[in-house]
Amino acid sequence: MSDPILLRVALDVPLAREFDYAAPVSLPAGCRVEVPFGPRRLAGIVTGPGGAGDFTPREAVPLADELPPLPADWLALVRFAAGYYACPFGQALFTALPPALRETRAFVPHADPVYRLTPAGRNTPPPAWAARQCALFAALQASDLPLSAARALHPQAARQLADWLAAGRVETVEHTAPALQTGPHPSLTPEQEAALAALPEAGFAPALLFGVTGSGKTELYLRRIEATLAAGRQALVLVPEINLTPQLEARFRARFPATPMAILTSHQPDRARSEAWVSAWQGRARLVIGTRLAVFTPLPDLGLIVVDEEHDASFKQQDGLRYSARDLAVWRAHQASVPVILGSATPSLESWQHARDGRYRLIELTRRATGASLPEVRLIDIRRLPLEDGLSLPARQALVGARQRGEISMVFVNRRGYAPALACSDCGWIAGCPHCAVKLVLHLRERRLRCHHCGHNEAIPLACPDCGNPDIKPLGQGTQRIEAALHQLLPGSRIRRIDRDTVSHRDAWDDIYREVHAGEVDVLVGTQMLAKGHDFPALSTVVALNVDGGLYSPDFRASEMLFAQLLQVAGRAGRAGIPGTVWVQTQLPEHPLYQALVRHDYPGFAASLLQERQETGFPPFCHQFVLRADAPQRSDAMEFLQQISTTLPLIDGVTVFDPMPATLTRLEGRERAELLVQADRRPPLRAMLAALSEYAPALAKPFGRHLRWSIDVDPCGL
Repeated sequence: MSDPILLRVALDVPLAREFDYAAPVSLPAGCRVEVPFGPRRLAGIVTGPGGAGDFTPREAVPLADELPPLPADWLALVRFAAGYYACPFGQALFTALPPALRETRAFVPHADPVYRLTPAGRNTPPPAWAARQCALFAALQASDLPLSAARALHPQAARQLADWLAAGRVETVEHTAPALQTGPHPSLTPEQEAALAALPEAGFAPALLFGVTGSGKTELYLRRIEATLAAGRQALVLVPEINLTPQLEARFRARFPATPMAILTSHQPDRARSEAWVSAWQGRARLVIGTRLAVFTPLPDLGLIVVDEEHDASFKQQDGLRYSARDLAVWRAHQASVPVILGSATPSLESWQHARDGRYRLIELTRRATGASLPEVRLIDIRRLPLEDGLSLPARQALVGARQRGEISMVFVNRRGYAPALACSDCGWIAGCPHCAVKLVLHLRERRLRCHHCGHNEAIPLACPDCGNPDIKPLGQGTQRIEAALHQLLPGSRIRRIDRDTVSHRDAWDDIYREVHAGEVDVLVGTQMLAKGHDFPALSTVVALNVDGGLYSPDFRASEMLFAQLLQVAGRAGRAGIPGTVWVQTQLPEHPLYQALVRHDYPGFAASLLQERQETGFPPFCHQFVLRADAPQRSDAMEFLQQISTTLPLIDGVTVFDPMPATLTRLEGRERAELLVQADRRPPLRAMLAALSEYAPALAKPFGRHLRWSIDVDPCGL
């Protein structure tokens, strides 16, 4: 009997090592196996041959997948991410995999039959009132249609096509890559033509596409994607928010009606997401659109990566494998030697500095594609103006005027709920979360106080629990309170509130776009969800409330994020030929941030921030990682970090700051603290990170399981 073959296997466990198992036959790297691990049986990924040792290895059982081994370049991508972001390789692998491939069950992809109209079917169109059947029929008239593409047009496509198949109106054909078909192309402005010519066509060449809001960046993405698809390559498009995906998907499907497309977001059902991931891996899906997790999609014919709204903090994962999808997209483009386009009206200072240094090609669009002017930004000094329900008189007049003209307006207030706090005016009591160091938010319609961090909720008290005063009042304004005020200010108006409470699923955004474009909405009121790339053509007036808080944040990136947020919000106005006006209520109208906003001067504001960062030694002029710890007692978290601080070696050029309580000191009943490590150059910081990874597990052990710690490389918030 031949000796078993040793395999090295990565598992989804929080240990910085891989494990050796025996197998009756050799298995290549990338194969999925089932292995015993203590009392459990886990899925694992073979990473290579095992090493000889004085032990009896347990057996790995190959899973009966109808899939080839995971590709070598994909394994290399994940290994790089694991090393760079200081995450165990096994955990990184299983983060990058779709849900169905993390399990011990074999994965058999669903069949994706391709349908074609028969001669009889072409002469039998569906009734005009059946809109979804008509859309399906029109797609079949244009080309052969895979079932996966049909489902995007009609939720009951499988049943409808089965009925048509039985009736002889369609037939199934062998799957072949469809010829590239494109929808109508809008004409480009001379500035867009020049920008398109400057965008890289082949080879690794990062390009920062800096274009004002409404300048037509998406059209340039489409042109480059079309060239990529025509060359027989795949394209990957990353967006920061799930809610942007339907809008982009609709536009991309209209442009590429016959191109198989995969959508990848965390809100998809597990099976659907896994099927989409596998279809991209097998080369069937030629265009992939997704949120940050899509950066790990295996693409055998990758030819282009696009990162839309590249500045957005949503591209940074905040737990587990704490990766930046934007930065990994650039690394992946280098790995595959393909172009990567980073687009934004407000680029991150890191990307802007890379462009200044010549590492990225800077391509600018300074005018709107429609010829419309950028909206006028007006500052409302509320230091001497009374507010009624949070709105000043100029803001109220602007909203009334827009309504009288039949134009859409938007009110931006970056707080959900009715009010951010409930307080007693007699004794100063404020409703707080028992588990987190934050105030409870009043949700008046539900008659509940809610914590937006841990989810705790409780009934609104009838009186102050400290002094018994029945006159407890809401403080400040949230979206619900502003919505109520707008109903009083604009009676009979159709007002749509957009926040996490009202937009919790994909169909909600579809409804919003349909209503806005059908002229069924007069006023939009909502949070930062409104600021992220949405196109509302008839919107003319924007009012921004309660925005000064970002100027007082201890996070050095706060002013950068506030400026980006306000400029993005302002960019929603005046896109369809109607002059746009943006009203910003502030107590600091002289602040340089607001003065730059009035001028729409991102380059000037970025230059001033970069000068500040350089003088103070903050990114992008240094590199950082943060060691975070949390425990039921703050003393344990602080003591652990203090021990780390005194144990780490002295490395020239590396600064280890003193441990500090986190900005949000308590979350879900656990006290939190941080240790910041910073260096001017990356190599010494990597050396310190390696030392930390070596010392931290042993130093954490005496504190037991109640202490948790994590490393965040290139943190986007401090």
